[in-house]
Amino acid sequence: MPSLTAKIQDVFNEPACEKNRSKDAKARKNGCSKPLTPGAAAGGCAFDGAKIVLQPITDVAHLIHAPLACEGNSWDNRGTASSGPTLWRTSFTTDLTELDVVMGQGERKLFKAIREIKEAYAPPAIFVYSTCVTALIGDDIEAVCKHAAEKFGLPVVPVNAPGFVGSKNLGNKLAGEALLDHVIGTVEPDDVGPYDINVLGEFNLSGEFWLVKPLLDRLGIRVRACIPGDARYRDVASAHRARASMLVCSTALINLARQMKERWDIPFFEGSFYGITDTSESLRQIAKLLVTKGAHPEILKRTEALIAQEEAIAWEKLAAYRPRLQGKRVLLNTGGVKSWSVVHALMEIGVEIVGTSVKKSTVEDKERIKQILKDENHMFESLAPRELYNMLADHKADIMLSGGRTQFIALKAKTPWLDINQERHHPYAGYDGMVELVRQIDLAIHNPIWSEVREPAPWECQPDVEEELPSMQDETETVYAFQEFVGTVAGGFGKC
Repeated sequence: MPSLTAKIQDVFNEPACEKNRSKDAKARKNGCSKPLTPGAAAGGCAFDGAKIVLQPITDVAHLIHAPLACEGNSWDNRGTASSGPTLWRTSFTTDLTELDVVMGQGERKLFKAIREIKEAYAPPAIFVYSTCVTALIGDDIEAVCKHAAEKFGLPVVPVNAPGFVGSKNLGNKLAGEALLDHVIGTVEPDDVGPYDINVLGEFNLSGEFWLVKPLLDRLGIRVRACIPGDARYRDVASAHRARASMLVCSTALINLARQMKERWDIPFFEGSFYGITDTSESLRQIAKLLVTKGAHPEILKRTEALIAQEEAIAWEKLAAYRPRLQGKRVLLNTGGVKSWSVVHALMEIGVEIVGTSVKKSTVEDKERIKQILKDENHMFESLAPRELYNMLADHKADIMLSGGRTQFIALKAKTPWLDINQERHHPYAGYDGMVELVRQIDLAIHNPIWSEVREPAPWECQPDVEEELPSMQDETETVYAFQEFVGTVAGGFGKC
């Protein structure tokens, strides 16, 4: 196996990235993502990114080889959903202590933990994650995993992505490398068909892929593996027998899609299930790729019939919201696939996009945004909290769509806010998801609370006491006058 350093360099040298291909050999090794400084990994470290990609494989035991805090801080960091197994909801850690580190008991404790998990839960596989502490003290998790796999007769997969090696995005890619090295291609399915596909980079946030899968089922298209959303180990291990792949988030797993094409000749395209037009186009692309790989051309007609039917239903539902949202201004502070797909989805119903973040977007994502918005001034790499607050406080947007980190900026500016990132509680994918997204935006903008909180506070509406209080020499007259003044002020509370 190559060293971690060599693996990282290989991940950065990504041929499928158009921007990276245009660089010289030396610059290409730095990749398109700027690695974070160790100790300053704001937004997630490499370990966090690897766990985000792999934890949604729901029937696997995920064992963190680290002190307790690593698992405590990273557990449940994605709002993914499972239709069956719940083992992924159980937190496993070797809970290394200072004594274990000093006495060199890390590898022994890891092997013991693998044995206990196997005996207590009998999972189809165990994923073992290295972390900063165990990588720094030199624990060889790959050797321990190999020995445990031979001893216990089940796959034990090392995920070598300690936090200090780089950003969360690098961890995403290292997780994809772990799947390629140890999982995908290890199981041969006995039910291979001409309509099998993979969906890569789909996390099933709030169960939103369950709004898309019925559409594929109606077309007779089987999802061989959705990586990682609501995945099963055996499905991922047999993903190399799919005929085509759809890549939802290229920022995370472009290396996985590209290498699956090189190794097993599985063509892929990048698409989106956000918005009516993009959902329809993704269904068309899937059907076309399957036809090029030997599927019957009749699937193209069935796809168009399905699209026509579903679009008519969705547009009819959206008609009620169009006059209420026409001309409303939206600020989108997110990244990745949502930086362009949600923009396109909202513009379909007449919403104006005043800005969208492209900090976590690929070069291809940015080009799509330019084509959609026709104005580069609406794209920003990042906005400081103060700039974001000033923009909202000046009423340049009617609502902000973002993740939980910036919600309080919007609330402080007394501006409606809607969660569009992984913490959200509503699915927004597919035709039904688009209707739900529009409904939630409408509810947020027209919530009567905003007219209340924007009213001046009662004490901001009262006259100055010193100026209004009468100046009288007689003490009795002064008391009566003051009582009358206080009664007038009290009666005027809430009236500006």
